[in-house]
Amino acid sequence: MERKVLIIDCADAPGLITKITGVCFAHGLNIIKNSEFVDNAQGRFFMRTELEGPAFANSLLTELQTVLPEKNQTRLVDAGKKRVVIMVTKEAHCLGDILIKSYSDALDIEIAAVIGNHQVLQPLVEKFDLPFHYISHEGLNRHEHEAMMLDVIANYRPDYILLAKFMRVLTPEFVSQYPSKIINIHHSFLPAFIGAAPYKQAWERGVKIIGATAHFVTNSLDEGPIIKQDVIPVDHSFSAEDLARCGRDVEKSVLSKALHLVVNEDVIVYGNKTVVF
Repeated sequence: MERKVLIIDCADAPGLITKITGVCFAHGLNIIKNSEFVDNAQGRFFMRTELEGPAFANSLLTELQTVLPEKNQTRLVDAGKKRVVIMVTKEAHCLGDILIKSYSDALDIEIAAVIGNHQVLQPLVEKFDLPFHYISHEGLNRHEHEAMMLDVIANYRPDYILLAKFMRVLTPEFVSQYPSKIINIHHSFLPAFIGAAPYKQAWERGVKIIGATAHFVTNSLDEGPIIKQDVIPVDHSFSAEDLARCGRDVEKSVLSKALHLVVNEDVIVYGNKTVVF
């Protein structure tokens, strides 16, 4: 039996669930799981449906268009592992967590390669028999460096790019190649403490919680659609270094949970927001 996930984003209208499931039933497909959400403020309808059947006819999407409002966004995607390219700099905690979870099949991903602008993490990656590409930014402008990375990434044809503490800002030209496909972890509870040194900012502000945010990358620094967030309590006795040390545990947890949601097709991006089923 073949399994796929149907994703629908359209204007809200009466009877949509009945119409959509009716088309699926007519194609001999079984609904394994179904979730829907209506944003009443925007008048938008969102639906995620896991389907199973002996075959998926090419006409399924065409027939769905006959029952859906115009200007809808409808996708039918394969269930199962997604190919991921990971980009890193020097910090190991997020990368190490993803490598271990992929190795133990706790994440439904295939890590195609890891790209680093430093060689610090190459020995760690090679312990998992994965290719590591060292692409230094030294002596290159941002566009030259990104062109080299894009050439390598294109060879692997990834479904998603994961920034596991990749500490360089990507240009709009890079981001435009993979819209809503680049996932970043930011070491603060956005929208607070955007940019560099957020733990120092948090310490100076005397916060009582610290957190991390996984989001899709857009052209606005640390302001892309949020996928997953979490926090832990802290107090006045914590130094900026203490905050950073504790924050690393939150970062790796949030990033792996966000990646799980994305590769499982549980996330729909609309505007600068997400629906997470």
